[in-house]
Amino acid sequence: MVYRLANSLPEVTMGAPLQSETRFFTSRDEMRLEDGSALPEVTLAYELYGSINENRDNVILVFHALTGSQHAAGRTEAVPGIGKRWTDECRAGWWDGFVGPGKALDTDQFAVLCINYLGGCYGSTGPASTDPATGEPYGSAFPFISIADIVDSQMLLLDELGVDKLHAVTGASVGALMCLSLATRFPDRVELVIPIAGGLEVTALQFIHNFEQIIAIVNDPNFDGGDYYAGPTPTRGLALARMIGHKTFVSLTAMEERARAEVVHPHEASEHVVIGHPIESYLWHQGQKFVRRFDANSYLRLMEAWQNFDLLAPLEADSYSEALRACKDQFFMVFSIDSDVCFYPEEQERMMQALKEAGVSAQRITVHSDKGHDSFLLEPRLFAPHLRHSLEQPWGSA
Repeated sequence: MVYRLANSLPEVTMGAPLQSETRFFTSRDEMRLEDGSALPEVTLAYELYGSINENRDNVILVFHALTGSQHAAGRTEAVPGIGKRWTDECRAGWWDGFVGPGKALDTDQFAVLCINYLGGCYGSTGPASTDPATGEPYGSAFPFISIADIVDSQMLLLDELGVDKLHAVTGASVGALMCLSLATRFPDRVELVIPIAGGLEVTALQFIHNFEQIIAIVNDPNFDGGDYYAGPTPTRGLALARMIGHKTFVSLTAMEERARAEVVHPHEASEHVVIGHPIESYLWHQGQKFVRRFDANSYLRLMEAWQNFDLLAPLEADSYSEALRACKDQFFMVFSIDSDVCFYPEEQERMMQALKEAGVSAQRITVHSDKGHDSFLLEPRLFAPHLRHSLEQPWGSA
């Protein structure tokens, strides 16, 4: 197998200020995907905070949310090859309140690794990447990918880094699905599993919201079947998709409070659309901000991966408790957010029941917040004590 690391691993001294830089790993070997298709090579963009110890057993793998990036902490001013998509919003680490010296994921003790998903648009191989066979962006030719494919690609980087077993894996939202896929399919490669605001399967409500977003994008006249890179991009469809999805990320109370702070004078946002209410203005702003930083094809591929998430099929299991039996030597810390309307707390209740039936050691923490699903991004003080306790205890005693 042939691999390339574009930069040497960062050296971070104990207590030094957290430095932030995106690095690249490329596997020159063909990667076979779950649906039988293949990519001739795969590049992954990643950031590593802290130092991997001599035993290489102090690594925490962080899976980002649906439209997140490898940039979890610190400040990364630019990422090669991303161009204008790396906006001001991207430059600050999306989990900076959680990762760093003395923080919940303490980089004085742990090496924290975050990798942009296969299919993404922040440096990892995705639809906007150049297809080696044509010299043009993959576009519609980029294959469908699964949650398992994304996890498998990240295992390639762990292999290159010499990390046989992770101290912990964590992720929120779609990242929590990645945690479950890794834990059940590679049970010997992780000790502590921390899914935050996730579930065992795609719920009917999630499926509906995701489908609405997919239709919004593909029905944009500029979508052109996914081959839009040489012309106008499907910004209207992508903005609408973001507005549809955003209403599940924050509680309605939080949305009303954020919108109430906006002073809105009636104005024309686009042809036939007049903004006249703070909530309309708030949602419109979220959509317009999003299209500047994300690629529509990447959004579709990642949304499709979410839609088709299946924890059972790769394991040929008949039930979730059967699938989770592979995790009997792991410890789970499951987080719920009481105001979450994307992954309702009932989903974590079901997860805990399946873990119990499987004989897996697990605890559950319910975070009380008025900010909804996005609490995991915005309120580190509510999560940090429990994360720190789990991560710093000898495995199994948390």
